[in-house]
Amino acid sequence: MTSMIEAAILTAIAARLDAALTGGASPAHGLRVDGARLARFDAARMARLAAFAQVFVREGDDLRFAAALDSPARRSEALEAVATTLAAEGALTAWRDERYAVRAAFDEPPAFLLERAAARYFGIHTYAAHANGLVREGCGGEVQWPRMWLARRSPTKAIDPSRLDNLVGGGIPGTEPPAATLRREAWEEAGIADARVGAPVATLTLSRAVSDGFQHETIFVYDLWLPVSFVPRNQDGEAVEHRLVDFGEAARLMANAGGTDVLTIDATLVAFDCLQRCHFVK
Repeated sequence: MTSMIEAAILTAIAARLDAALTGGASPAHGLRVDGARLARFDAARMARLAAFAQVFVREGDDLRFAAALDSPARRSEALEAVATTLAAEGALTAWRDERYAVRAAFDEPPAFLLERAAARYFGIHTYAAHANGLVREGCGGEVQWPRMWLARRSPTKAIDPSRLDNLVGGGIPGTEPPAATLRREAWEEAGIADARVGAPVATLTLSRAVSDGFQHETIFVYDLWLPVSFVPRNQDGEAVEHRLVDFGEAARLMANAGGTDVLTIDATLVAFDCLQRCHFVK
């Protein structure tokens, strides 16, 4: 592999991603609907969920819904009560009042809806839309590349507070199309009005054990090409800083495993994919 990144930095990025993405086995238990395992959780969470006897029934190593919960609406209503109880016990991240669609595949109808705060506790397959904010100034020839905008997450964020992130990124609620999520998040997080969004340039999936459960997420990746005069302006309080960096600095930040300037794992995957597609890494 040839690269414009120093070998030590490239090695550090690979080591950081390997540690994050291979740091734990997939949970042994799950929640099945019509034979499909739609959630994954460890033994402790399995035991806690099984205690909701009117909602779940044990079936081997997994749980299924009680017979009366035979529709998406009934399952969703029952799970809202379960999630509310778990939140009161302090078992979930901050309540979002936003529900994710849980389904066997992205283009299938939801089997149920689940409060976002409970997504990692249950280990459901979530979906997100992220965008690299790119500035083409100086781009051209064989040795020049765009620059990239990064954002710093608010210290009050429930997940990865104060960490660096892609310019735009957010979970896809309900059955909203990825492009619609991206356009909404582009305005809220960076003040980009009416973002021009085409097809995703990449689709990345990660599965890993995290402190609050299990993250199984597919990210639809976009590139947003921005004018040189553009300055991000956060609208919703979720980003507290923006930084325009060249690809070399972006790589150095991806390699950081500690300190104040650490990219989230999700952002590292998305940004590194961009560097590869732009032939900064070959």
